[in-house]
Amino acid sequence: MSILEVDAVKKIYTTRFGGNPVQALSNVSFKVEEGEYVAIMGESGSGKTTLLNILAALDRPTAGNIRLDGRELSGIKESQMAAFRRDNLGFVFQEFNLLDTFSLEDNIYLPLVLAGKSPSEMKSRLEPIAEQLHITKLLKKYPYEVSGGQKQRAAVARALITSPRLILADEPTGALDSKSTDELLCMFEEINRKGQTILMVTHSVKAASHAGRVLFIKDGEVYHQIYRGGCTENEFYQKISDTLTVLAAGGERL
Repeated sequence: MSILEVDAVKKIYTTRFGGNPVQALSNVSFKVEEGEYVAIMGESGSGKTTLLNILAALDRPTAGNIRLDGRELSGIKESQMAAFRRDNLGFVFQEFNLLDTFSLEDNIYLPLVLAGKSPSEMKSRLEPIAEQLHITKLLKKYPYEVSGGQKQRAAVARALITSPRLILADEPTGALDSKSTDELLCMFEEINRKGQTILMVTHSVKAASHAGRVLFIKDGEVYHQIYRGGCTENEFYQKISDTLTVLAAGGERL
């Protein structure tokens, strides 16, 4: 079952002073099945960030359609959009986006507070997630008191606590050291094995090699895709690297 459907999406930016329009996305189409773990890769300027912003309903496409669970995003009123994002999407950012004046626990609770959930429900939701992510003993600490890897775990917990239909991750390992990166990627795989659908934008071949499928964006469109299948992590890493080399050299579609 497709949880996310992207159909012929285009995005054209125009300047305030009438300059030449810039086409960030030209014709992007793909589907994400429920329970998939998909990575999106491409060079800087390929349209990855623009696409992620549109999928997150933070920006509108110039043309095309996006459906989440069969619901057309363009049909959601602006006044309802924040609630839609909170209830259906979980976000994991490169820079964590935690509030320094809140404890990790309160940062994680924030989307539930905004949704009007009771303290007892918030606690019951957090306990198994905190245990899974190994942050139970850190919940009373503040972001400036913990490591980058621990901050990112808290950010993942915040994304999971609303039981989102889809997690959108934007360079989630970009600010982490190698040990924290390995730990986070293993957690993402574990979360995905439990049924969580994940869509991750990344420059990292290592991060992408943990996904089940990789989409490559070039010149504003999906240029190619590969599946992990029965590959080991190392084999898939090499497959991704080889594909990026061919695309960078200007090779034709594979």
